[in-house]
Amino acid sequence: MRWNQPDTWVWSTSPAHEPLITTETFEHVQQMLAGKGTGKNTRERKRTRHPYVFRGLLHCGICGRRMQGQQSQGRLYYRCRFANEYALANKITHPRNVYLSEKDLLPPLDNWLALAFAPHRLEETIALMQAAQPDIAPAPGAQDAERVIAECDTKLARYREALEAGTDPKLVAQWTAEVQAHRAAALSRSRQVTGQRRMTKDEIRAMLKPLGPIRDALADAEPRDKAEVYRNLGLKLIYEPGKQLVRAEATLDPHKLGIWSVSEGGFDP
Repeated sequence: MRWNQPDTWVWSTSPAHEPLITTETFEHVQQMLAGKGTGKNTRERKRTRHPYVFRGLLHCGICGRRMQGQQSQGRLYYRCRFANEYALANKITHPRNVYLSEKDLLPPLDNWLALAFAPHRLEETIALMQAAQPDIAPAPGAQDAERVIAECDTKLARYREALEAGTDPKLVAQWTAEVQAHRAAALSRSRQVTGQRRMTKDEIRAMLKPLGPIRDALADAEPRDKAEVYRNLGLKLIYEPGKQLVRAEATLDPHKLGIWSVSEGGFDP
């Protein structure tokens, strides 16, 4: 008994029931089965890992999933495979396969990055990245921690006055130790909840400095080296096949700092 080839399968126009597994789980299992062969007589194929520079960075703009690397006729592609039944179940219109050639994306992306981070544009880019940061709302618990610290400071001042008035030093020391412990705990909470903040231009500049000139880092770089530069810039690429456009989000940890788009005609800030 032989299994039919996947491209000959007949898919229902509408899901008969709620999917038991996600599309990503289905595809992952299919890849595992494909790599194991069908028996002892199956010729073992040597698997070659290709250095996909956008591995983990490129997402499908329709479903939001990461696109997977695939080689075809010597060219590297990124594919989002979405079975029809899953598209119907999730109520989205999604082609069965979405492809993007790595070769088509690399030149415009590298050219734009080189221009955006060129010496004569660097300060402008840093200013845009600084301004694009989201506003940080006061974290829950911040005001409560500050209130406890203020109350502890008031109590400590009273204890000093009591000590000067002749209160037993041992008793005052006990009170003081308890209040100082409460104050230290509140101070620790305050630092945790208020740690998130907008980065300054100097901080952004300092994070970019170790990368050196972007043009030099990307020019004639090996794929793995390029991938490292992209990761250091915190790139997230979102491909919108209907518009033939890739949206790039640059995130310098811990905050998202800027968003740009690239199409076949080039990038727009």
